[in-house]
Amino acid sequence: MEKKSTVRNIFESFNNLKVLIIGDVMIDSYLWGRVSRISPEAPVPIVALERRESRLGGAANVALNIKSLGAKPLLCSAIGQDVKSEFFLELMEKENIDDAGIIKSPHRLTTTKFRVMGNNMQLLRVDEESRIKLQNDEMTSLMKIIKKLIQRETIDVIIFQDYDKGIVSQQLILSVANMADSVGIPVVVDPKKNNFLFYRNVALFKPNIKELKDGLKMEVDIDDHEKLEKAVHKLMDKIQARMVLLTLSDRGVLICSKSDNPVSYKCHRIAAHVRKISDVSGAGDTVIAIAALCTAIGIEPEMIATLSNMAGGLVCEHVGVVPVDKEKLMEEAVKMFCIS
Repeated sequence: MEKKSTVRNIFESFNNLKVLIIGDVMIDSYLWGRVSRISPEAPVPIVALERRESRLGGAANVALNIKSLGAKPLLCSAIGQDVKSEFFLELMEKENIDDAGIIKSPHRLTTTKFRVMGNNMQLLRVDEESRIKLQNDEMTSLMKIIKKLIQRETIDVIIFQDYDKGIVSQQLILSVANMADSVGIPVVVDPKKNNFLFYRNVALFKPNIKELKDGLKMEVDIDDHEKLEKAVHKLMDKIQARMVLLTLSDRGVLICSKSDNPVSYKCHRIAAHVRKISDVSGAGDTVIAIAALCTAIGIEPEMIATLSNMAGGLVCEHVGVVPVDKEKLMEEAVKMFCIS
């Protein structure tokens, strides 16, 4: 009963949190249909279109996950000044997510990922995007909004959701990190290649195995536990991260935490749960969302890894990018910890 109560208390604690999310937003657009024949023009399937659907993606999907877990998301990003930008704002309004942190840039497209789905399987993805960095005046505007939110709201944790689309820059990382440090707000990061080593002194850093290899410019065998942990320790020393949550695809996750005086590391590897995987899209967004909320309330690293791993697996059971179901996640966690 004590374990059951503890798990439920964790999920109830999420309801009181405010989360500032900074990063690249996008629209996930789906063309759903049936495939029954191959084109006579080329060896490709013909999809008989049945319906169209659009969802919030990227950092906006992180905001959806934060909301679905009961916390309040405050999303800061930039979109284009195009037709799709209006559609993006409509999707935000539909999901009841405040758009006060969104700026428009005439120099950018509103990133859209088109997925062609045939018989509930992804057949093709087409990306419409620009990766140019924000103009100086646009970056200044975004920084003013972020500073205002940090000063006005009681922010419990800040998430950088970086997709290398040009929103997150070294200047933005440094400025936000300094502001967060001055008021004691933990920062968690879902990195990409361009800014990988510029996130310093963060509370939690969440690369996947490919990003770890690329970021450190070294080969790492996912099945060699000792060398894998050493690679994570090297990363932690390099960027002075307090925790690294390394996602290992179908192998689960590895979390390492660091303590000082004397310097020591503790690592826990959590195996993936056996599930019927339908689609891995958006799983990383879910993992960083739950990890951030857990970091904000100060629970132990092993629990952070366990809940994050579980949440990422749950959304993979669905086709397309979806936020995690809080009740389903909580019930699965309660069952697991009461049995263990």
